[in-house]
Amino acid sequence: MDAVDKKIINLADKLQGAIVARRRDLHKYPETAWTEFRTASIVIKTLQQLGYDVQFGEAVIVESKMMGVPSEIILEDQMKRAISQGADPDLVKKMIGGKTGVVASYKFSKPGPVLGLRFDMDANDANETTEANHRPNKCGFASVNANAMHACGHDGHTSVGLAVAEILMQMKDELAGTVKLFFQPAEEGVRGAKAMVESGLADDIDYMLGAHFGFKANKTGQIACNVTGFLATSKFDAEFTGVPAHAGAAPEVGRNALLAAATAALNLHAISRHSDGTSRINVGVLNAGSGRNVIPANAILKLETRGATSTINEYMSKEAKRIIEAAAQMYEVKVKITEMGGAAGGNNTKNLADKITTVAQRLDIFNEIIPHSDFGASEDFSYFMERVQKNGGQAAYMMVGADLAAGHHDSYFDFDERSLGLAVKIIAGSAAELLLQK
Repeated sequence: MDAVDKKIINLADKLQGAIVARRRDLHKYPETAWTEFRTASIVIKTLQQLGYDVQFGEAVIVESKMMGVPSEIILEDQMKRAISQGADPDLVKKMIGGKTGVVASYKFSKPGPVLGLRFDMDANDANETTEANHRPNKCGFASVNANAMHACGHDGHTSVGLAVAEILMQMKDELAGTVKLFFQPAEEGVRGAKAMVESGLADDIDYMLGAHFGFKANKTGQIACNVTGFLATSKFDAEFTGVPAHAGAAPEVGRNALLAAATAALNLHAISRHSDGTSRINVGVLNAGSGRNVIPANAILKLETRGATSTINEYMSKEAKRIIEAAAQMYEVKVKITEMGGAAGGNNTKNLADKITTVAQRLDIFNEIIPHSDFGASEDFSYFMERVQKNGGQAAYMMVGADLAAGHHDSYFDFDERSLGLAVKIIAGSAAELLLQK
């Protein structure tokens, strides 16, 4: 451990109480995808006070690439709710339409590489348990917002990001290059990263880092630095519209949306798998019809595809859309396909993962450094990863271990807050390793 490592550990330890307090505040006021108005307001003001150049709203979110955005009525209600819970009204107005992303940058005095750090902010569409022994209930920081709960640790991610931002600013005279901090909305449902990446703000990045609590590292003191196997995914809804008719008196007049949707569902699962790697498809929802004696005029399918690479997923997605459209044509109904989410495939850049591993070893704060972890799921950090790597840069994602009260997305979810400090140390330490004047 060198002097820089010791300084980072000391700074993080001094911030531990503030990090926990921030996490608990965000946990109490969770905000789901594209409604993170209060959270983003706090992030903006904190980063501005630290001295960062802060962009947000339409400057960092490309509206046409936003997926799964709530209705205008819901967004307006959530803006009012956020202001009532302490959000800055002027800042909220500039995030209209759900453009809740934030990007903060700081250029150090000496030239050097551009480092990107990504932290997600959104909560889950879930209700937190009211069980008395659940720690957030016992300690008074359980969610007060209906159908919103931080059940995936993003309250921790945001708190860690703000602490890392503070530490890097305290070390600014020792660092070279530029740091960019991306506070991303709508990770749940993999809806938000693409709209930020398409802004172009990640196009000059040499190194990109992301992190998550738990998953394959589910014990406090563990860390996985070399993560591979991000599955690309596409999530979309298919809405079929037919013609209603009396099922007994005039069935020939109707156009059956239910049968079109059912035909699509069966044939979607018959898509040939790809020989180049893992491929997946799932129809998770099929709702249709209005009455026993009515030819169904409406139906909706909610489905997803996945692939080991973006190319494989594109094949699955293209085939899925072809089958849906063919089923609609077969029954002479109309169909509207809407993208609801998506993520690219990807793997860590091994060279960067090795550097993070070296930092983790040198810090000597982890009980176990997991040499390799196959993610085997989807996370839209992959859009940042894909863009940076295509531009010649390096990207890596780490998983910081945390003892969990229950699994991710569970109403009993909670995590060991000691992991907050560990995450701050490894992310700040990795940032310093990449930005230190050589």
